Amino acid sequence: MRALVTGGAGFIGSHLVDALVARGDEVLVLDDLSTGRRDYVNPTAQFRPHDVREPFESRADVVFHLAAQADVGTSMERPSFDAEVNVVGTVNALEAARAAGAHLVFSSTGGAIYGSVEEPAREDSALLPVSAYGLAKRSAEVYLDGWNRIFDTHHVALRFANVYGPRQSAALEGGVVAIFLERLAAGEPTTIFGDGAITRDFVHVDDVVRALLLAAEHDGGVFNVGTGVESTVADLHALCERAVGVDAPPSYGPARAGDALRSVLDTTKASAELGFTATVALAEGIAATAP
Repeated sequence: MRALVTGGAGFIGSHLVDALVARGDEVLVLDDLSTGRRDYVNPTAQFRPHDVREPFESRADVVFHLAAQADVGTSMERPSFDAEVNVVGTVNALEAARAAGAHLVFSSTGGAIYGSVEEPAREDSALLPVSAYGLAKRSAEVYLDGWNRIFDTHHVALRFANVYGPRQSAALEGGVVAIFLERLAAGEPTTIFGDGAITRDFVHVDDVVRALLLAAEHDGGVFNVGTGVESTVADLHALCERAVGVDAPPSYGPARAGDALRSVLDTTKASAELGFTATVALAEGIAATAP
């Protein structure tokens, strides 16, 4: 299979590229390296520097669109920039796939698109984003759904929970596991924003890659990709301390704008239709990620 991966030099994208190469696919990576790293790109894959805010062409059989502005704080400070990357960039990916007659798998967000939830969010739950990032991803999904109806395509949107694992950048606000592990390992102080009771559904990047590969074979739809298990940020910090082997309680700061209070995904649909179930337990995944 010929695959194009936008954002293929980034955290999730580079792991996906490795998996595609390992099974013998021909892979082209598009990335502007604003947050990705050239050395993360598998040497067997072709690399082309490109900003997805500009149109691009593809000869791929499947387009995995992972390029994104994924920092919630940045989205609140620079909402127009966030929309350019996450909405216009997605339209460009849809058009590239349409011109090539390719299937497209879009990396959306579960944590930001549902907003704060009272129970595990299903794909048909209300979409109530509390950040510009969530609004942009919701808008991009509207375009994907519209292209499917207008052009009779069968693209898939995957709503990721909070993804973590090797290669995640501690420089981005969304990489809380990477931030905690890096700072704890360096003996530096850590901060939890809010009272620590905020919950998230943390899913390992290996599980996310499996979901992406399964979605490439599926005939359209929207699917949650997570564990269905919620953990408080305070409990997450404790697991990171244990993985690094330190006793270093965090300090606490004011809650941040755009942060949902509770976020956890129901993955029943992905299990039934994609055959996807997360297999990496949080403690296991953090231990494997720790430096």
